[in-house]
Amino acid sequence: MTASATADTASPVQFVSKHVDAATHSRFVQRVRRRYDAELTALPPGAPDAASLRQALQALRERGHDLGSALRVLRHLVLERLAVLDAECEAPLHLVTGAVTALAELALDEALAQTLRELDDLHGAPEYADPTVPAAQGPVLRRAELWIIGMGKFGARELNVSSDIDLIYVYDHDGETAGNAVGRHRISNHEYFAKAVKRIHALIGETTEHGQVFRVDLALRPNGNSGPPAVSLGALEEYFLVQGREWERFAWLKSRVVAPRSAIASGSAAALRGVVLPFVFRRYLDYNVFESLRSLHRQIREHAAKRAAGHPERAHDVKLSRGGIREIEFTVQLLQVVRGGQFPELRTRPTLAALQRLERAGLMPPDKARALADAYTFLRRVEHRIQYLDDQQTHILPTRDDDLAWVAHTMGFPGTCAFLHALDAHREAVAQEFDTLLGASGGQCNGKSCHGRRTAVEDLQSVLGQLPPSYAAKVAQWCEHPRVLALREDARQRLAHLVQRTGAWLEDGRVSETAALRMADWIEPLLRRESYLALLQERPSVHERLLHVLGAAKWPARYLLKHPGVIDELAGRQLYEERFDATAFEAELEARKRSLAVTGEDDDEALLNLLRRAHHAETFRTLARDVEGVLTVEQVADDLSALADAVLRVTGRWCWERLKQRHREEPRHAIIGYGKLGGKELGYGSDLDIVFVYEDDDERAPEVYAAFVRKMINWLTVKTGEGDLFEIDTALRPNGNSGLLITSFEAYANYQQNRGSNTAWTWEHQAITRARFVLGAPDLAPRFDAVREAVITAPRDHQALAQEIRAMRERVRQAHPVKGELFDIKHSPGGMVDVEFAVQYLVLAHAAQHPALRGNIGNIALLLQAQQAGLLPPGMGQAAADAYRVLRQRQHRARLDEAPTQIDRSAVAPHAQAVQALWAHVLGP
Repeated sequence: MTASATADTASPVQFVSKHVDAATHSRFVQRVRRRYDAELTALPPGAPDAASLRQALQALRERGHDLGSALRVLRHLVLERLAVLDAECEAPLHLVTGAVTALAELALDEALAQTLRELDDLHGAPEYADPTVPAAQGPVLRRAELWIIGMGKFGARELNVSSDIDLIYVYDHDGETAGNAVGRHRISNHEYFAKAVKRIHALIGETTEHGQVFRVDLALRPNGNSGPPAVSLGALEEYFLVQGREWERFAWLKSRVVAPRSAIASGSAAALRGVVLPFVFRRYLDYNVFESLRSLHRQIREHAAKRAAGHPERAHDVKLSRGGIREIEFTVQLLQVVRGGQFPELRTRPTLAALQRLERAGLMPPDKARALADAYTFLRRVEHRIQYLDDQQTHILPTRDDDLAWVAHTMGFPGTCAFLHALDAHREAVAQEFDTLLGASGGQCNGKSCHGRRTAVEDLQSVLGQLPPSYAAKVAQWCEHPRVLALREDARQRLAHLVQRTGAWLEDGRVSETAALRMADWIEPLLRRESYLALLQERPSVHERLLHVLGAAKWPARYLLKHPGVIDELAGRQLYEERFDATAFEAELEARKRSLAVTGEDDDEALLNLLRRAHHAETFRTLARDVEGVLTVEQVADDLSALADAVLRVTGRWCWERLKQRHREEPRHAIIGYGKLGGKELGYGSDLDIVFVYEDDDERAPEVYAAFVRKMINWLTVKTGEGDLFEIDTALRPNGNSGLLITSFEAYANYQQNRGSNTAWTWEHQAITRARFVLGAPDLAPRFDAVREAVITAPRDHQALAQEIRAMRERVRQAHPVKGELFDIKHSPGGMVDVEFAVQYLVLAHAAQHPALRGNIGNIALLLQAQQAGLLPPGMGQAAADAYRVLRQRQHRARLDEAPTQIDRSAVAPHAQAVQALWAHVLGP
């Protein structure tokens, strides 16, 4: 090992040579050592980093090199050092790419600083009138800034050792310069920054006796090589809105301001985020990018094929060939762009970090993510060795046997054959994953060509004869439908493909005609949102699962029309194997909130929409499992109740964090759930019956907690572009709607336990039998349980209690009249409400003597406990429990099908009789 690569004992990383003097095989290393032997000591020992690079640059300047020469010499020193650390010491990939990136950042920062000094002397500083200063105060001039934006691998800090750098120059404000010392030579800011770009290029990109610092490519700027060298931030935003193309979104995904350091440190460069993020990441899941990226990849492969024509060795390109680095990058970027708008935690630039996030988000199986990460690291290390040989920006395996053997040896292989075998294995793993995600067009229709010279409308017409009559009639209407005719031809083609695929599945018996018709009705209002057509085309599994969900019941179609974005949940591999996990749900929301905070997007509106999207997605997952028969009615209610609890917990935390009046880090409050929430029997669309209490001696507490509750209710109920969460009912609080929105825990306890002049009614005691502590200060939970137990075990006159419950039952029945001789599943004599009221009586009358009745364990379990305690004749509790379960299933099914819950009595006669027998025994005729 050379002295220049020997690890400094003070360095935090110690490098041990595993392949002694291996770097000497590099012809580039040999040239550097011959020509720059005297300068090698300018770079401090160890791995190059920002500090050591700046130190080395200063040393070279002190030896008489001008900035341009010093930067070029420094590049040679850095690459020689990296060749040693990489080839001899097997340095980790991030160290190599990080060092090259740090060199590029330093070079641009220094070049920009020198350029601005020179141009300021000629033209004065570029200025603009501060728009935030009132016009009455007169113009206040500020200095306009130029930001150098690194794209691609530069933006992601992944530069290879012979990399060029993709740059875009953006300045923040238009205006004009102040003029030189005598006030002359004023020019526009646009002209000033155009001159700056030329000077920076001369310092960095021009070839001199010392070579280049970096080859610079500006082709990614707005309008490409025909566009201006520098654009204003306003012009960039307008370009994105009017002309920005899909492939440019992938380029801007990795963008980052790399210079000047001062703008990064001050935060002024963060203004770029507000322009770039909405362009790259769309609000909805965005499957339109599939075809765009597929087309871009096709162009790259065609270009590579042309380069390889007549040169078979060029087929072994570790970057552009099948299974190469580019396919890994495209796979990762595609998933990020499609989902990054809704899932901000996916927004990261480095490829390996993005793979980890995709795995954590469940968008890529762990084994696939690890395989791609291993392949990426392997291929990048091979790429670097190819480039160490002659310092050429190439990715093609060397043809010389000794060079190829050197690559294999420094990669740790015993020979060339073993190395090539490993290379092929990695590339095949990459190619398979790429082809699974992107390689084949989603438009293939069961092996039949969906393309040709016909228009999409002609395609629709041609398939009508293969469809069932009712579905064919619906599709025939589309041939002249204004929304269909208004679509772009590629979107109409997607629609035709979906119809053809659906028709083939109908013919094979894989889906029902009812499902096809419901899907047609569902998709018609969404035709202008072409991303949904793209999603279904690209994901046949989602298309088929959607048809199954729609075919199972009517209500899912209505839910999907309100929240169409949730159909992507059907793509999950474990959809039908998993159930709702509250811990994971809350952790994901907190992670997304942190991701939004990083980019300054965590305002109230963003968090409201984040909560709604997450809630709708989880509700739909439960719905999909429900209609597929994976969950029982009881499990559906459990999962929906657990979801409501989780949403309340997250909403409470976030509202308290953002409450201006808060006087402590953690609130001293509690939410008590009543009704379906309290009994963990929530259904789809159920409102939440909740009561808020607090215990806090601070004199500000009443005002603070009242503001907190108002904020929470607003967050839960307000409608945004993503819909709402829940309807909130607080009528069960002390004194009902005339009472305070939140009361002290002591006042709540006194009211429920009939202490004082203001006490609860019997119907409120009925309600508390199903109440539970949902969330709040941990020490309040056992105290609430004690209050509840005191209420339900209080001594009562059984006859008076029965009379009050019968009277309340009659009032409820009169409020829900039944048509003719029909049977209302819930409200008719023998219906669900009779069971619930009978159980409430049994609890309030007998819980003091029978502790088994005190738990909030649900009506079915309480009926069985009452039977076991001898309060019901043998078999009566079981029969009533079975009847209640059947009636509940009937009600659930009717609501899913949007069918009446008033049915022919004969359909449930035995069950109604079992409930009536319970009622007669417990509460009399």
